[in-house]
Amino acid sequence: MTNPMTRTVLFHELGGPEVLRVENTDVGEPGPGEVRIRVDAIGLNRAEALFRSGLYIEPVKRFPARLGSEAAGVVEAVGEGVTGLRPGQPVSTVPGFSQNDHGVYAERAIVPASAVLPRPESLGAVEGAAVWMPYVTAYGALVEVGGMRPGDTVVLNAASSSVGLAAIQVAERIGATSIALTRTAAKREALLAQGAAEVIVTDEEDVVERVLAATDGRGAEYVFDAVAGPGVLELGKVVAADGMLLVYGALSGLPTPYPGLDLGMPALNMRTYTMLETTARPERLRRAQAFVASGLRSGAFRPVVDRTFELDEIVEAHRYLESNAQIGKIVVTVSP
Repeated sequence: MTNPMTRTVLFHELGGPEVLRVENTDVGEPGPGEVRIRVDAIGLNRAEALFRSGLYIEPVKRFPARLGSEAAGVVEAVGEGVTGLRPGQPVSTVPGFSQNDHGVYAERAIVPASAVLPRPESLGAVEGAAVWMPYVTAYGALVEVGGMRPGDTVVLNAASSSVGLAAIQVAERIGATSIALTRTAAKREALLAQGAAEVIVTDEEDVVERVLAATDGRGAEYVFDAVAGPGVLELGKVVAADGMLLVYGALSGLPTPYPGLDLGMPALNMRTYTMLETTARPERLRRAQAFVASGLRSGAFRPVVDRTFELDEIVEAHRYLESNAQIGKIVVTVSP
């Protein structure tokens, strides 16, 4: 039986949002260990813009190329050896695979079963596409890797991003304190409303002075850095003794020095973090899933969706993603 054609976002060359095209493709049948889902909503992530531009940590291997790893939908078919998932089941996908192998910017998509999680009935498709990447990234870095405990303090830049907002809520759930950094005062009130204990406007205030004042001179046990580049030299000054500077993004696009060498701080632990450290390890993913599901049930975790677009508006959606105007997640909906 021939599968119906499905609308899929492809790009045939590297470049800006304008290289994205919605084309008809044959999705095919899931292979061993794979699941085919009917996609209802897609969560947009910075990694996809970088991949599309040729600036991601993994290069595009072939054209036409696909995009996307975070979606919510319903299982249509399962491949050989897949257990725990069944046709008709609401699910979400987590970023746990290469975009060179699979992409969820489509009406239907085939993904590894290991990257598919059951979606709680209380969670709609739009929210289901806005949950796992932000919360698993924040949980994996701060709790699994960092070992965050009650009473700790975390400093966050890019705090109005979906990961930044999730990190604020994860810290609050643990009993830790979050200090949000934002370039201008425009997002201050929104960040306070989302639970940040302090908001520092970096264009107007001294970050080191404010963080040390807020922590009684101790500094922050964690800095959760989405920007990297030369700014780590300043961020390194706010890390408490034996604290950790976790770099999970590279929005600056500039080389990143090691602050310990310049500041004489041998106790500073600086490391990179990628979500695959959690999603590619079954035990870590199991704990992350339980942690996030618990937060959703209790109301402690409230996924923030800034704006939605239709699949045919994918170019506009990527332009908005790169504008940095959003507070929270950008979600693309897929009409039946």
